[in-house]
Amino acid sequence: MRKSSYYQYYLFPVVYILALVVGLPGNLSAFYVFTFRTAPRTAFSVFISNLALADIVILCTLPLKIHYHLHKNNWVFGDVACRVTGIVFFANIYLSICFMTCICVDRYVATVHPHKYLRLRSVWCSLVVSALLWCVVGVAMLVFVLMGPLKTNQDVSGSHSCFENFAKHEWNTRLAAYSVLSLIFGSLLPSIIILVCYPLAARRISMIKTRTAQKAVMVIYTILAITLLCFLPNHVVYLLHLLRRMDIIQSCSAANAIYNARRVTMALVVLNTCLDPVLYYITTSHCKWKNFKISCSWARFRRRRGIYTIAVSE
Repeated sequence: MRKSSYYQYYLFPVVYILALVVGLPGNLSAFYVFTFRTAPRTAFSVFISNLALADIVILCTLPLKIHYHLHKNNWVFGDVACRVTGIVFFANIYLSICFMTCICVDRYVATVHPHKYLRLRSVWCSLVVSALLWCVVGVAMLVFVLMGPLKTNQDVSGSHSCFENFAKHEWNTRLAAYSVLSLIFGSLLPSIIILVCYPLAARRISMIKTRTAQKAVMVIYTILAITLLCFLPNHVVYLLHLLRRMDIIQSCSAANAIYNARRVTMALVVLNTCLDPVLYYITTSHCKWKNFKISCSWARFRRRRGIYTIAVSE
């Protein structure tokens, strides 16, 4: 363990406890409201419910991870628990990103192609997409867990690492393939879609020169900023981390910088579970405008008398 990385023993527990205190009740409330109290069901409510559920699953792994970091990265719960906790944590981070992307695409089509959206929108379509995402992630998780223990490099202090500090053999035989696929389909591709769709939707709305339209644009860019803060840094650092593990980056100073950056960006990713319910609350309770009502990027678009309006789905 690098002496300069002792800060993580305090960083992760503080961030994880904050996520549990703020994110867990918020996401549980959102899941309950959008799953059982929203009628009629819409693509918006389906994707929000699944996003909240993915966040809840991530949060449920945090107590074990808090114990792990408080005890100086020493895992005492056994190999199976380590594999299950690690794969569930990371898989649901990617799943959360995928559901955010689905919401983004839904809002883009609704805003930029309203006539097509009115013809294509279907609750069943969103249910099928959500089920497919859960199935793909579930199968990948099951295969990963059943492939057996993950060997790690021996720590000089005798601590047992969990889902980090993997032996080179593990990267060559198992982790490299999973990491590349996760990076492409769980990180880079969703990020490109979000970074393209959000500005295009904002540009279309900004063409309507009203105060409420400008407020809607500001909300969209605020959500985009949160996405950039929580997810994009992790994607970039994870790419560098992968290049280092594949020996493409060999500099020791670069390796240390990537290691520390990975710690910080992982903490930012978990903080997203706190920001999601805050955004649900703000957009559904306070952002009530005359012509535009926007719930984050998750609103239902309709055209009325030639004037575009966005109404909160409830």
